[in-house]
Amino acid sequence: MKELELTGSSLTIENVFSVARDFQEVQLSSSAKKKMLASRKWIEDAVKQNKNVYGVTTGFGAFQNVHLQQHQVEELQRNLVLSHCAGVGEPFPDDVVRAMMLLRANALAAGYSGVRVEVVETLLAMLNKQVHPVVPSKGSVGSSGDLAPLSHIAAVLIGEGWAAVGEDGEIVTGKEALEQAKIKPLTLQAKEGLALLNGTQAMLAVGTLALGDAENLFKMANVSASLSLEALKGKIAPFQNNVQQLRPYIGQQLVANVIREFTNGSSLIDCIDDDTKDKIQDSYSLRCIPQVHGATFDALSYVHSIIEIELNSVTDNPHIFVEENEAVSAGNFHGQPIALAMDFLKLAIAELGNISERRIAKLLDKNHNNGLPAFLCVDGGVQSGLMIAQYTAASLVSENKVLIHPASGDSIPTSANQEDHNSMGTIAARHCAEVVSNVEYIIAIEILCALQAIDFRLKQNPKLKLGEGTKNFHAMVRDGLGIPFVDTDRDISFDIETLKEMVHTIEREFLSIIDDENK
Repeated sequence: MKELELTGSSLTIENVFSVARDFQEVQLSSSAKKKMLASRKWIEDAVKQNKNVYGVTTGFGAFQNVHLQQHQVEELQRNLVLSHCAGVGEPFPDDVVRAMMLLRANALAAGYSGVRVEVVETLLAMLNKQVHPVVPSKGSVGSSGDLAPLSHIAAVLIGEGWAAVGEDGEIVTGKEALEQAKIKPLTLQAKEGLALLNGTQAMLAVGTLALGDAENLFKMANVSASLSLEALKGKIAPFQNNVQQLRPYIGQQLVANVIREFTNGSSLIDCIDDDTKDKIQDSYSLRCIPQVHGATFDALSYVHSIIEIELNSVTDNPHIFVEENEAVSAGNFHGQPIALAMDFLKLAIAELGNISERRIAKLLDKNHNNGLPAFLCVDGGVQSGLMIAQYTAASLVSENKVLIHPASGDSIPTSANQEDHNSMGTIAARHCAEVVSNVEYIIAIEILCALQAIDFRLKQNPKLKLGEGTKNFHAMVRDGLGIPFVDTDRDISFDIETLKEMVHTIEREFLSIIDDENK
């Protein structure tokens, strides 16, 4: 894979996935180096002239009024990094840490932070040689940047902290990690510790990966919904294009189109028999798929636009404007845009899980599944079939109802009230990622149940035809993944895990939810 060139202004969501999960290597562009050298010279001149610049010749936060002597400047940066290593909890997974490192390097490469080129090059060397700092996942309030998480990365750059090294992920001290990778530890100079810590890259890393996974999950939710619609002998009329034109949301139209195409040619759709002859319309979990899934699509589109902006934003403090000969203390580190977007995203994704669970329940309920056996058992009473699969889905739906409480609706002051409004964006992003994972399981369970129901239909009448998409997907699961029809009670947790992994990884190369033909 060709090296990614970092410019500070051209990073994409696809780039983040390539580096974070596919281990694409990264190098700093010559244009970025030029901009960084200019802002670095400004900082060095400010130190020589003993200018009053926040975080360069002053303390931090509530200590902003403490002016430092030149000999204290380097000590200040080292002390800042070590004192801020206060994170707790389970470490972020390696893909999140890799995304954090890439995103912080990209922000510094923009040339407004005043750090040496060596700082970014050392960060990229760690990334390329798979030196992954151990970063506790809890401890950020999401303003003044993700201080605690980013400090644990910065600590390894100076030979402190802890890191996992190489493919086997052995955890060693930061000093040992750099030695093994043959990377020289940094001695931080003026502004560099602050620049490494002050940014939104923890919430952005978690959020970017969660968004990419959510975009993929959206596609799979439409697949599982199509399977359930067919398995339940649903009606296609609510998906007609003329219906969607009366309420022309982009997402609603797209979903209806996908469902029509996926089930096209099915003899189960609009099937009229003894079980369906008196049915005029389907329940909401089927009839309203375009409206519910479509609203999630529109939410994803909004969050996508926010993430794209944030990827190439400069979010530390102060900003160095060389041409204007000034350092501006401002608030670009505040995570509110990401916090609100993550809260919106987790709610939108949770709704895919809510409506999916209702379709699962419908598939298993003999009073509402149009002629299928209770719990899709071959021998009900002796067997329990897929009964408990719905319990699992219900449990995950209920857990999501706790996780979707808006983190951004809270704030608590820090640093002696100097930092008196905080975004909680990293909490929102962490909860969002958990919701996405939970809904991946729910969709996997719906697929398991819908395919079981479809197989019952085919056993009852082998002449029935599946839809074009349904037929291919059925073959992929049954033959490709090797997940068989549940003809007798067995441990189905492995089946669910296998399907969840498929939901998580299928079509990973297509990260954008708006394909070219739909733009």
